[in-house]
Amino acid sequence: MTDATTTFADAAPGRSTAGTPATLEAEAVSAWFGDHKVLDRVSLTMPAREVTALIGPSGCGKSTFLRILNRMHELIAAASLAGRVLLDGQDIYDRGRRITQARRQIGMVFQKPNPFPAMSLYDNVVAGLKLNGIKATRSGKDDLVEECLTRAGLWKEVKDRLRQPGGALSGGQQQRLCIARSLAVRPRVLLMDEPCSALDPTSTRRIEETIAELSGEVTIVIVTHNMQQAARVSDNCAFFLAEQGTPGVIVEHGPTDAMFHSPQDPRTSDYVNGRFG
Repeated sequence: MTDATTTFADAAPGRSTAGTPATLEAEAVSAWFGDHKVLDRVSLTMPAREVTALIGPSGCGKSTFLRILNRMHELIAAASLAGRVLLDGQDIYDRGRRITQARRQIGMVFQKPNPFPAMSLYDNVVAGLKLNGIKATRSGKDDLVEECLTRAGLWKEVKDRLRQPGGALSGGQQQRLCIARSLAVRPRVLLMDEPCSALDPTSTRRIEETIAELSGEVTIVIVTHNMQQAARVSDNCAFFLAEQGTPGVIVEHGPTDAMFHSPQDPRTSDYVNGRFG
C-alpha cells in the first residue's frame, strides 16, 4: 500500500498487514511549537487489540501526542519533534516511509464530527478510500459501506437512507459516520481525540459501545477528559501532566483498574478522583 494505484483488495485482511491490529510505541518523544517545548521524552506502549486512554488536565500535551502518532504534528507551522513512533517495530517517521502509508494504517477521529456535509452517507464512507488513494469496484464499495457502517454501529439506523447528505445526521450519528469513514481503509490503529466531548449522554453511550465492539479488531488510543469514560472503555491509561510551565510528561501509566484504584503517584490519585484538573 505505497502508491495511488492501490486496490481495495490490497487492503483486505489476509492480503497484507492491513486490518491487523498493531502495537504502537512512542520512544522518548519530545515536541515543540517554535521555541516552546510541549512534550518531554514521552515513552508509551499502546498494545494491539486494546484501548489506551490518555488522561490529564487541559494543556498537558495529550492531543499533541495523539497527532504525533499519525504524523499530523509535522504539518503544523513551526512544529518539530524528536524521538520515534514505532508501528510493530517500524518507525513511521523513517525518511523512506510516506505519510500516506502511515495515515492508512493509523486512522484519526477528531473531537468535532467532520463528515462531508453535502456528500451522501454512502460517499462519505467511500471517501475514506479516495483520500488514501485506494481504488475499488462498485460491488466492493457497496460491501465496504455496509461493513464499515455496521462496525461503527450505524448501519441499522441509516441503511434505508444512504443517499441522504451526511450533514442531515445528528451529532452522534455524524461521529459514528466519521468512525466508519476511518475504518474504510481497515486501519491497524484508530486514534480518537475526545470523540464524545460534544455529544449528549445517549450518543456518548453509543460511541462507547462502538469502541468496545471495535477494540478486538483495531488498536484504539483515545484522549478523554471524562474519568468515568476512561474507566469504562479503556484497558490501559496514561496520565499526562504539565506542571508550572514545564513540558508535558507521563506521570504514570498502566492497567486502567490499577490507575484508578491503586495508583503509585499521589498526583494520579488526586486527578482521577477529581481533586484537580
